[in-house]
Amino acid sequence: MKKYPDIFEELFKGLSFFSIIIFIIIFVSIFLVLFNEAKLSISKFSFNFLFKTTWDPVREEFGGLVPIIGTILTSVLAIIFAFPISLGIAIFISEMCPKFLKNFFRVTIELLAGIPSIIYGMWGLFVFVPIMKNYVEPFLIKHLGFIKIFSGEPFGIGLLTASIILSFMIIPFISSMIIELFSLVPDVFRESAYALGSTRFEVIKYVLIPYVKVGIFGSITLGLARAIGETMAVTFVIGNTYKIPTNIYEPTITIASSLANEFTEATTEIYLSSLFYLAFVLLLISFFVFLISRILLLKLIK
Repeated sequence: MKKYPDIFEELFKGLSFFSIIIFIIIFVSIFLVLFNEAKLSISKFSFNFLFKTTWDPVREEFGGLVPIIGTILTSVLAIIFAFPISLGIAIFISEMCPKFLKNFFRVTIELLAGIPSIIYGMWGLFVFVPIMKNYVEPFLIKHLGFIKIFSGEPFGIGLLTASIILSFMIIPFISSMIIELFSLVPDVFRESAYALGSTRFEVIKYVLIPYVKVGIFGSITLGLARAIGETMAVTFVIGNTYKIPTNIYEPTITIASSLANEFTEATTEIYLSSLFYLAFVLLLISFFVFLISRILLLKLIK
């Protein structure tokens, strides 16, 4: 009778190990396929590809600097916009919201997280872009025009709009994760802090957030990873122009948008290989984001 539990345990271990192996094989295969398809472009342009702004399919001159910068800028700005709002939503639902409304707000946030990115892009193009062009950007230019980064004319479509739309997309993910983290804090911690005379703000600042700070950092990392690879929503509102923006209003392009726009139009081998080179760079950026976040996470734990 004792041998059956041992068999099931060994079977469970084997299946778990097999799952890990399958995941590693998939990751390695993606890496190898992208690298193999990008070899022609890598051999022709070498690392200069990462620092060139030219993207001319007619002359077969390609450089990835513009979409790389566009990807980094949109992702970083999106996180800057999204994190404070996500943290505020999580604090309100966890600590301040009446009990009979908590489930309603949580379900609403989960529904927002499930909306396809193309819907965000269409909404952004037809609703948010006119708002940005006619109201938000003129206001910023008028009142913050002395700051160089805010100088320029209103475009509506551009880096700022794409970053805000992207932040709308990742807010539900980050806030949902932080809400779950707050729910893991033992009630005795809250009760002890209140018993000592702490205010609600002090409990949140000195008890809740320090207790889950590692998890909050992890949620930011996941939000950043989603922002880096987002395609359709950004493609609709960023302008898709191979130009390094001189201010946050100007149109530019991201790696994912470039791939979505041009992959079916690549008619030459070097053109297609350059797009694969961009995809390979995007994979490396995502990998290094996770690697750096992991290192920082280990430091936070210590």
